[in-house]
Amino acid sequence: MPDFDLVIFDCDGVLIDSEVISARMLIQELRSYAVAVDIAYVARHFLGRSYSAVLSQIRTDFGVDLPDGFEADYRARLLAAFARDLRIMPGVAAVIDALAVPYCLATSSSPERLATSLQIVGLTQAFAGRCTTTSEVANGKPAPDIFLHAAGKMGADPARCLVIEDSFSGIAAGLAAGMTVWRYVGGSHLHGLDLPPAAGARPHREFASYGEFFHLSHGLGGKG
Repeated sequence: MPDFDLVIFDCDGVLIDSEVISARMLIQELRSYAVAVDIAYVARHFLGRSYSAVLSQIRTDFGVDLPDGFEADYRARLLAAFARDLRIMPGVAAVIDALAVPYCLATSSSPERLATSLQIVGLTQAFAGRCTTTSEVANGKPAPDIFLHAAGKMGADPARCLVIEDSFSGIAAGLAAGMTVWRYVGGSHLHGLDLPPAAGARPHREFASYGEFFHLSHGLGGKG
């Protein structure tokens, strides 16, 4: 019997190597408003969070309210950068294809950004009918809502779910949902960073390559 009945993947930084693109662009955009942050700050405070949570963090830490048009302009430039530079995480397509248990996706990205991202990297079909976004729940990560909702849609017991995350807010959300959480640390945005996990955000395992995936738990692979 497999250890889990459902694998729930985060998207950005887990399925697609998007966070480094997003972080560099956001750092550049924020400089125009005298907000100076670096990759480590972004990784600690913004990864896995909704846009509204990012705005709130900037307001709290820097006393800056970004203008109404900032989000739309940033998203447009970001999607243009994705079209040029976005890549799928190495090895994840083979893992998805070989999974012996059901899987789905739960992300803080908007439905529009998610659809574009999956299309660019060729994962649209793999996740058709398997996606949950923050737009479907009352509270975003680190609240457990999105993972509980995703499990409910798939008919899975949260205690039998495995979450694959990269962000501390996502890890905290998965743990709060009563799920097992593995942290994927192979994304470009985490290279060279040594960020100790916050309280309540310690994953059960970490792995840096999808080549390790099926060695970490009994019964996850075997299809195909």
